[in-house]
Amino acid sequence: MATLEAPPLPLRLHSGPFVNEPMIDFSKEENAKKMRAAIDKVRAELGREYDMVIGGKRRRTVEKIRSINPAKPSQVVGVHQNASAAEVEPAMQAALGAFPGLEPPHSEERASFVFHVADIIRERRFEFCAWLVFEVSKNWGEADADIAETIDFCELYAREALRMAHVETPTQLPGERDRLFYIPLGVGAVIPPWNFPCAIMAGMTMASVVMGNTVVLKPSHDAPTIAAKFFEVLEECGLPGGVVNFCPGSGSTFGDAIVGHPKTRFIAFTGSKGVGLHINQRAAEQQLGQMWIKRTVLEMGGKDAIVVDSDTDVDTAVEGVAQAAFGFQGQKCSLARAPLSTRRSMTNSWRN
Repeated sequence: MATLEAPPLPLRLHSGPFVNEPMIDFSKEENAKKMRAAIDKVRAELGREYDMVIGGKRRRTVEKIRSINPAKPSQVVGVHQNASAAEVEPAMQAALGAFPGLEPPHSEERASFVFHVADIIRERRFEFCAWLVFEVSKNWGEADADIAETIDFCELYAREALRMAHVETPTQLPGERDRLFYIPLGVGAVIPPWNFPCAIMAGMTMASVVMGNTVVLKPSHDAPTIAAKFFEVLEECGLPGGVVNFCPGSGSTFGDAIVGHPKTRFIAFTGSKGVGLHINQRAAEQQLGQMWIKRTVLEMGGKDAIVVDSDTDVDTAVEGVAQAAFGFQGQKCSLARAPLSTRRSMTNSWRN
């Protein structure tokens, strides 16, 4: 069993309400200089091999995953192990073994742990941005937004865990003394996407851990390196073995098997509609030895509408819609989408 002990830093609890992490202004030369230095540093580390980590122990497989820079396919960002169905049981047993020590009495230590993770990401923000530039070809602003959101998730979820640790029942009937408290579910499978490979990966993982669950993390097959760098931060902060198990692998083999495992308690997934529906169906099938109904959190791809009110500043609205529609090459599920006829007329006007 593993308990989430305080990291090698003083107990760190929040000192105020949650606020979003400010964005970096790259128009300032001092910030641009720091970013260029971070890119040079990361470039020197490209091609390194990263281990799979199960129960705190490092593993290597014969088959490898090579993360490629999509803007320069000849450039290998990182080499990773390829977890298969054979690694599912060891990962599950490691997560189960770590789970009993993460129950409610340690909520402040868990929150402090997550706050420390946020602190380290904040300190190394330019470096984490640089990894995203190489691994998924984000521009500097898009990369910074991803890392800022990573910090936001850590800060928000740690605060929420502290709040929920002291929640009270809304009603006390005469003669009764009722108590309300939240308990962790158990082992969760976290399956993040490639387009926000740090923020969504970290958010789903930290939300699970700060509430006392343990995790089998299968990062995106296309962007496992940023997840490996994040996992290194977790270890640096004192993460006990088995609390998060880092298992890059194929969704159709390792991912499908961990979703179907009878001891998997919940699945947190962000990705395509097709895969999400398959996970939903797979999780709904009761397996031999399964004692509960699995919970699924499925965020699937789509596009968003934007409503422009009559009293809106039109120039600002147009700029915002354009940025929302075409930021990160349209590779966001939260991007604005205009009707087809509107898009055709806009395309024609731009061509003219």
